[in-house]
Amino acid sequence: MNNYETILIINPNLSSKVADFQTKFEKLLTDNSFEIKKVEDIGRRQLAYSINNHHKGHYLLYRMQGDPKNISEIETKIKYDEAIIRHLILAVKDLSGEDSVLLTEALESKNKKSESTEESEKVIKKDKKLEKSTEEVSDKEDSKDSPTEVEEE
Repeated sequence: MNNYETILIINPNLSSKVADFQTKFEKLLTDNSFEIKKVEDIGRRQLAYSINNHHKGHYLLYRMQGDPKNISEIETKIKYDEAIIRHLILAVKDLSGEDSVLLTEALESKNKKSESTEESEKVIKKDKKLEKSTEEVSDKEDSKDSPTEVEEE
């Protein structure tokens, strides 16, 4: 049994149907006597260059063990699957249990986005408070400046 890492870039228009694709691909692997050790759904990412007029792709990484005789059949099925716009199958010595660099980068960028949105929300709230306080001050000043009607007798 050899160890393999497979990375698939899926058509970004099918991002909502990734779960269906994953079950179909995992069935293909198990039918060809491969044991899946780890699956990482990295998500949509910007591609370095356009592939088939796609500028983004949905990344999936599989770490698996299996018979090297069956890898050619899996690769043939991957080639003719229209949902997959690129793939790479690597034979590795040891399967790492750690998260891939792509996944950690994706998680970090999500955390940074959420932090920046929280900060921007705080700034917006402060701006609104300042607007209210300046409106109150200007209203008070307007009421002082405007002459009040005095009844003349």
